[in-house]
Amino acid sequence: ASALHWLQRFHIDGLRVDAVASMLYRHYSRRPGGWIPNRHGGRENLEAVDFLRTLNQAVRDEVPDAMMIAEESTAWPGVTAPVADGGLGFHYKWNMGWMHDTLRYLAEDPVHRKHHHGELTFSMVYAYAERYVLPLSHDEVVHGKGSLLRKMPGDDSARFANLRAYLGYMWAHPGKKLLFMGGELAQPGEWNHDAPLDWNLLDDPRHRGVQRLVGDLNHLYRAQPALHARDADPAGFAWVVLDDADNSVVAFLRTDGAAQLLAVCNFTPVARGGYRVGVPLAGRWDEVLNTDAAVDAGIGNLGQARTRPEAAHGHAQSLLLTLPPLSTLYFLRQGE
Repeated sequence: ASALHWLQRFHIDGLRVDAVASMLYRHYSRRPGGWIPNRHGGRENLEAVDFLRTLNQAVRDEVPDAMMIAEESTAWPGVTAPVADGGLGFHYKWNMGWMHDTLRYLAEDPVHRKHHHGELTFSMVYAYAERYVLPLSHDEVVHGKGSLLRKMPGDDSARFANLRAYLGYMWAHPGKKLLFMGGELAQPGEWNHDAPLDWNLLDDPRHRGVQRLVGDLNHLYRAQPALHARDADPAGFAWVVLDDADNSVVAFLRTDGAAQLLAVCNFTPVARGGYRVGVPLAGRWDEVLNTDAAVDAGIGNLGQARTRPEAAHGHAQSLLLTLPPLSTLYFLRQGE
């Protein structure tokens, strides 16, 4: 009744159910011997499972356009599977693993990132186990954890570049996007629920550049189904450069079955010229996003790159690219 009240009376778009793991397990945060097993002798809270299934099915039946999102931090199976198939019936689950792994990776000094490369790529091992949201949420910018900008290493210039590259990587990665308010301004301080956002930061071109980048990413995301249409389908993603830990570079393709979009991330402060990346189709690939150009002209590829008939990464064609330091680039294949 409470859920339907918010959704039907106040027209809330969706609800995020907090701490689902503490509901699903009887032994959650309890000492040995401080909990009672279920009727089968297990640790699962069967009554909580029934409640969550009833809740999610009621929302689907009564408010079909609403979203139900689980903040669930364990490997409980079927959190986003339909109730009829034995799942809990949520529409999405927060990808806590992606959040923790990537923030831990970005906190490393770039010289050490090659030793932590797996933290950047591991999320694709389980990316299709559930329907995920990538959550840079309120939890990550309060209680001494520091703002997104302050989590980044280096001087101010490096911090801004790291954050821009991270946001570019996030928008290209499979999964719906959640960026807590203030993240788009690159606030240097933690979120304060007793104060407004620091809108005055936009007088600084570095902060204004991050805000403009988030806007550009959102416009691209809406305009290019390759970035979202197949989030839950393995056919919508393919690694191109997965194992270049020494250079801290990753590259991958996103597709909706028609368009092809290549994302290339360089997580070191070293510009890389003549970096070869294999692609599946010959022709012109337009550089439609460059996080290094969010503040000024930046380093890039003059707006496009053309394939060469030289094999790389399992493809017969390849692009020879310039990768700016601490950057993410998107290339959209436009034709011959």
